[in-house]
Amino acid sequence: MTTPLIKITNVNKTYKGVSGDVVALKDVTLEIEENEFVAIVGPSGCGKTTLLNILAGLETYDSGTVTFADEPIIGPGIDRGVIFQQYALFPWLTVRKNMEFGLKYRGHSKEKQKQITDHYMDIVGLTEFANLYPKELSGGMKQRVAIARGYATSPKVLLMDEPFGALDAQTRAQLQEDLLKTWETERKTIFFITHDVEEAVLLSQRVVIMSARPGRVKDMVKVDLPYPRNQQTKILPRFNEIKNNIWANVYQEYLSIKK
Repeated sequence: MTTPLIKITNVNKTYKGVSGDVVALKDVTLEIEENEFVAIVGPSGCGKTTLLNILAGLETYDSGTVTFADEPIIGPGIDRGVIFQQYALFPWLTVRKNMEFGLKYRGHSKEKQKQITDHYMDIVGLTEFANLYPKELSGGMKQRVAIARGYATSPKVLLMDEPFGALDAQTRAQLQEDLLKTWETERKTIFFITHDVEEAVLLSQRVVIMSARPGRVKDMVKVDLPYPRNQQTKILPRFNEIKNNIWANVYQEYLSIKK
């Protein structure tokens, strides 16, 4: 039996505030295998982003253990790439230079930087835009740059916090397919936060459902749909069965907040 790439055991996190303490995570336990695509859903405030930030090494936790490749996570690392909803591109650098930035600090030669950048720009359809600046790109294209840059540095895992949340429906659908194609080719481990249950089912192998605050792992659902997937996958009866079951579970948590 293989050791999980990410292992979260009984993790607790409380934020101290002037109005009182806020328990963000309570006894969260989760294991993620190497090359697995896991989506996280749940109501707002359930600790999804807090958990991602802990995995990224951007936040500490109060108790429990979090390991990556059997080593405790004690801070950020090049083995974990983070892609946020906001694109986090350097506005003064072109598409190519944005992608080469991390490669340069990894010690790659200029020739190797170009080779890697060309490969990932081709995968996400950015080759003809290589010399444009972020201000000249649409939101969808900026997010393609962010995703390609995340892959280019070859992290073992990509931590994605609602990367398509700010995009229009058509752009979102296209980037979902781009991500599916890239993942099917590259097989990186992906931890993907979304509020969209349909998106979670389309993309992932497993959907983790978080409870309302304090955030706990309420349930885990295996998405037993074959790859490759695309937007047509959404019309399959099994897709809708899985989606509806997960949505009913998530909606219970929304209702619990209002009580």
